[in-house]
Amino acid sequence: MDDLLERLSAGLPAEALITDPDITASYAHDMASFCDAGAPAVVVLPRTVEQVQHVMRTATALRVPVVPQGARTGLSGAANASDGCIVLSLVKMDRILEIDPVDRIAVVEPGVINAVLSRAVNEHGLYYPPDPSSWEMCTIGGNIGTASGGLCCVKYGVTAEYVIGLEIVLADGRLLTTGRRTAKGVAGYDLTRLFVGSEGSLGIVVGAVLALKPQPPQQLVLAAEFPSAAAACDAVCRIMERGHTPSLLELMDRTTVRAVNKMGHMGLPDSTEALLLAAFDTPDPTADLNAVAELCNAAGATEVVPAADAAESELLLQARRMSLTALETVKSATMIDDVCVPRSKLGAMIDGTAAIAEKYDLTIGVCAHAGDGNTHPVVCFDHTDADESRRARESFDEIMALGLELGGTITGEHGVGLLKKEWLARELGEVSVEMHRGIKAAFDPLGLLNPGKVF
Repeated sequence: MDDLLERLSAGLPAEALITDPDITASYAHDMASFCDAGAPAVVVLPRTVEQVQHVMRTATALRVPVVPQGARTGLSGAANASDGCIVLSLVKMDRILEIDPVDRIAVVEPGVINAVLSRAVNEHGLYYPPDPSSWEMCTIGGNIGTASGGLCCVKYGVTAEYVIGLEIVLADGRLLTTGRRTAKGVAGYDLTRLFVGSEGSLGIVVGAVLALKPQPPQQLVLAAEFPSAAAACDAVCRIMERGHTPSLLELMDRTTVRAVNKMGHMGLPDSTEALLLAAFDTPDPTADLNAVAELCNAAGATEVVPAADAAESELLLQARRMSLTALETVKSATMIDDVCVPRSKLGAMIDGTAAIAEKYDLTIGVCAHAGDGNTHPVVCFDHTDADESRRARESFDEIMALGLELGGTITGEHGVGLLKKEWLARELGEVSVEMHRGIKAAFDPLGLLNPGKVF
């Protein structure tokens, strides 16, 4: 420990090192349930690429594991510390280095907050689409590490679609540059995409070149109430089958609707079994909403409410934005799943989750990025009740199994981390796992980067 601190201090300012165990403990874990966390030896908060390189060279020399972190808003345990590790927090590297309206790119450090970047590019008439629900807190580096998504993915795609270049500090301290600044480029293997979603297991992101889009018109929102989740999912299928491209298509099941009603006094009828929100940011969003309203009515909607303007749209979106917060009030703890299925199987996924909730005598609410088939079942439980906690964990596993049975994936945007590493092998298969481990060994032969995660 003394040797580690001495070597780190040789290349870092004193304020970049935290050793007080009461403070380092606060960096030990992210927001995931049921994920163990160790006690870090030290927390390092670098401000420069050179300081990150110094940390990695020191870690390699002393064979000390390194756990990279952003804002720790993740839900898979990917940022959890291991005993005796260096926690490498990138939050102080928070500069927007460049915004180029001609090439439509932004160059940023990893600690930039998603919402800060979004607002900054808006001032140039540009748009950075990825918008995780934690966008006011989460960092771009963390978004890259977990390949995060958000509400707008149905039209604009996830983080991976916008990362076109990276600067990476490797395990041995070397600096690797991947990708490009150009609109096109196919030189060499696509190492940039390899790092997106790698959860800090291959290298430390210290810079990113991000693609931007022109800022779209203000979106308008429609809310449709349904007598069943199956009817709402039928509407989703009709909307996508007809070729519509909503900027947002979100679904809340009855458990979520009732929790939101209770917390936010939204005035939704108790008879609402599912609420579907659709939005368009096209030149004529009213025409698009009218077309979608017809499809919702054909699917059995009991009421369809289109917004007249941006203010009404914002009111309708409040219900979706408060979903997770509302479900957190149901019990003392929540476990948020992230299972993505083909859109055609969305109804089966939601109905199957309801059956699992009944089987385990638990409250499980589902909110979903319906246009992507990406569901977020939220298991509500009393963490002080051992039996209920056990049932919560077992239900979580059954939900993931259901997703795979329906042709889906165990994670659409939250990542694997500690929480789903056993399930990753089931999804990928033996050959794919072997290839993944070979890639990990090539970039991190000593296994120092985020050990125990993903595999």
